[in-house]
Amino acid sequence: MPYMVQNAQLEIACFTLESALIAQENGADRVELCADMAVGGTTPDFKTVQQARENLTIDLYVMIRPRGGDFVYTDAEFQQMQADITALKQFNVDGFVFGILKEDQTINYEQNKVLVELAKPFPCTFHRAFDEVDHAFEALEQIIDLGFKTILTSGQAQNVTDGMNQLTDLVSKANKRITIMPGGGLRSTNIETIQQFTKAVFYHSSAITDGSETADAMEIQALKSKLQ
Repeated sequence: MPYMVQNAQLEIACFTLESALIAQENGADRVELCADMAVGGTTPDFKTVQQARENLTIDLYVMIRPRGGDFVYTDAEFQQMQADITALKQFNVDGFVFGILKEDQTINYEQNKVLVELAKPFPCTFHRAFDEVDHAFEALEQIIDLGFKTILTSGQAQNVTDGMNQLTDLVSKANKRITIMPGGGLRSTNIETIQQFTKAVFYHSSAITDGSETADAMEIQALKSKLQ
């Protein structure tokens, strides 16, 4: 039989239950559920996670981030992240999304390791905290070694278009050991170009087009239709 190449997949960042349902209905492959769009996403409340799980058949990943701002956490915040993962595992989610840095903008290996181990058997995505590290390729190797399955990144730029060269290098250097997932300003207007250059196999977008917190059904369809 000839080898079948699977189309690239699409994750939608959802800040409401409504968005998660819109994502599923319009062809998304996965939902990343979070709260508080204004600060780039935080841990959603458990009731929303429960409702999402009851209504979604596609994969559901949950953001673990106790607050907006930087990605250096106090002991109390780190304890909260552990408690949230432990609690949310009971909802039968499909994965977790988080990332912890040190004061010097390097990967906090020890704390990330605790969370990755705690999350097992569920896979983990290292989120856009990656875009703030100084040595991307060194960080890439650490994140692979930690056992993360995916890195969400704009290529360390303001958006995926500006970060396209870096994204391409990251996909190449990752060499299928981890999924590099472009996200940050990804829309149906640029996704074809991003895919053509980077050769990534998973893409991330909020699919929000009107400044609200709700995903746009037509935009999700357009994003999905343009993925090869």
